[in-house]
Parts: sequence; C-alpha cells; structure tokens
Amino acid sequence: MILETLVVGPFATNCYVVGSKKGGQGIIIDPGAGAKQILKIVNDSGLSISLIVITHAHIDHIGALSEVKESTGAKFAVHEAEAKAGLGMFSRMISSVIGGTFHQPPTPDRLLKEADNIEIDGLIFKVLDTPGHSPGGISLYGQGILFSGDTLFNYGIGRTDFPGSSYEQIISSIKNKLMVLPDETVVYPGHGPATTIGEEKRGNPFL
Repeated sequence: MILETLVVGPFATNCYVVGSKKGGQGIIIDPGAGAKQILKIVNDSGLSISLIVITHAHIDHIGALSEVKESTGAKFAVHEAEAKAGLGMFSRMISSVIGGTFHQPPTPDRLLKEADNIEIDGLIFKVLDTPGHSPGGISLYGQGILFSGDTLFNYGIGRTDFPGSSYEQIISSIKNKLMVLPDETVVYPGHGPATTIGEEKRGNPFL
C-alpha cells in the first residue's frame, strides 16, 4: 500500500494520498489546500486517483477540492448527512471571518453512509459514522489503519464549539466507534501526528 501524508494550508491539515502498489489506483483524503503540492505527490507516486473523500466539509479540509478534482478527474464523496447540512455553509462563514476566498465545493458524486466500503484495487476501507465535530463527520477504517478526520487526535479530540457540533456526540463516536478497534490500529488524524488506538485509550485526557 502507498500512503503519503501532506501537511497543507494555514491550519496545518493532514491530506492523505492512499493507493495500491499492485494496480496503481488511489484516493485522496481531505485536500484542504495546496493543490499543486498534492498533485505533485500524486504524479510522483504514479497513482491514478479515482476518488476524493472528505471526512467533513470544513474549509481546512476542502480548500483544494475543486482544483484537485478537476485536475485528476476523480469523483468526490462525502457523508450524506454532511451534504444535507449544506456543503460549504460553515466554511463560507469562516472564510469571510479570516479574509480568505471561498469557492463553493462541487456537487458530490457519491454520498456515503455507515458501513459503506471504499475499495481501491483490493484495499478496503469501511466508512464509520463519527459525528460530533460536524454533523456528517466520518472516519475510514481498514488495513489496520484509521483516518479519523477531526474526530480523534493524538491526545485530543475535535472542537465542538462550531455550528452543528456536539461534545456529547463526538465522545459517543469515539467511544462506540473508534475505541472498540484493535489497540494496534494506527490513527492518522486530520491534524497533528499519528497515534494508535491503544495509546489514546491509555493517555487521551478526554477519554
């Protein structure tokens, strides 16, 4: 498996390029900014990107979505609850506050829900509903790894003071969906360094 991590944009968002060495197919998770940087990694890896998945629709996770989608020709997937809540509404507000330019994200090609599978040349990642940081936040689990978006961080959790956020929901998501995974599961979060489920069980102060 190919797994490249890029830290992009002013919010230091983790963008992941994931693919199969065997078949050369890949996906991009959370292209938050730095489209040229992301596309260079894709080109260097030799992967053909078929799908872009966003864990949630905040500006720091979708800033380069339109440009990367147009350049790769990939389809775009997001959880159905996130789409229903209004893609880009909160991001537009944040962008106006910080003085940035906001581009409305494209219409999703695929709406995700709990237990859906994302398959890449035999690599399978299961969609886990993990709302709390946002109404339709998801995590992706497979191959012994977890992409947790802004739900679970290394010794932290996602903020819950945004519109549509819920502290009770995010704690429930973490305890009922993520902490039940094997301790050795490697967690790749939306921000900050990787961790493991076991490490978070032992030391995350929010749990």
